[in-house]
Amino acid sequence: MLEKYLEVKQEVADALKTGKAVVALESTIISHGMPYPQNVETALKVEQIIRDHGAIPATIAILGGKLKVGLTTEEIEILGKNNNVVKTSRRDIPFIVARRGDGATTVASTMIIAALAGIKVFATGGIGGVHRGAQETFDISADLQELAHTNVAVVCAGAKSILDLGLTLEYLETQGVPVVGFGTEELPAFYTRKSGFPVDYRVDDAQDLATAIHAKWELGLNGGVVVANPIPAQYEMDYDTITNAIENALIEADEKGIKGKESTPFLLGKVKEITAGKSLESNIQLVYNNAKLGAQLAVQLAKLN
Repeated sequence: MLEKYLEVKQEVADALKTGKAVVALESTIISHGMPYPQNVETALKVEQIIRDHGAIPATIAILGGKLKVGLTTEEIEILGKNNNVVKTSRRDIPFIVARRGDGATTVASTMIIAALAGIKVFATGGIGGVHRGAQETFDISADLQELAHTNVAVVCAGAKSILDLGLTLEYLETQGVPVVGFGTEELPAFYTRKSGFPVDYRVDDAQDLATAIHAKWELGLNGGVVVANPIPAQYEMDYDTITNAIENALIEADEKGIKGKESTPFLLGKVKEITAGKSLESNIQLVYNNAKLGAQLAVQLAKLN
């Protein structure tokens, strides 16, 4: 029945069948996260970085109603140029599929489709989380619930700094999701290496990380793992600059009544505007860094399986 909906690229299917390392990649970053042509260039470079570190990339999207695991260059180009691609989370998947539409997958929906295909590692920019003011709005990303019960390790540069990082960590703790700092004891905040919040565990080696994740799932402790991988120091933004940019963007979003799934792209766009484009370069570099670690982790996990 699943074959009716799921279409796995042959290269990815062969890798999974023979136990080789595969890394899932989202597509919202292509359609909603960056302007053209940087979005397509970044997506293709990320795939190459994963190959260079011994794994097979599997960019995930919904095209023509099919859950696609592994895209061609032409399909990535379509996502990069098409303004009518729907930002797709868990709740949206059945409707995009039923309408034979095109959907760009968020962290949550990428995790779902990756798990359906049997992929255990996913590299992205940053996860969603609890939005500021969620005490009144209840605006909490579906990414966190997906991390609570879907067996995929998510390599990211922490949670986006436009969020309430303290409440995001509290939510993940309640759901039993480990937040692991790779080479750090502090949660990175996307554009910056520091946030002021400690992680649950620090791990300095991809092999040690794979061993712990493998044990978690072998023990039947279902759910994901957040692998918080700080942006390389030379690309991080000044903490005060980015904090002020975010505060100003949040004020404008509130004044314009921008909420829900529209809030993240608006806020990131405003931060890019306020920082004169510097945030986009940081965003691209942290994604490259996460792709590298994602491939290293997938290679080590494949050895254990």
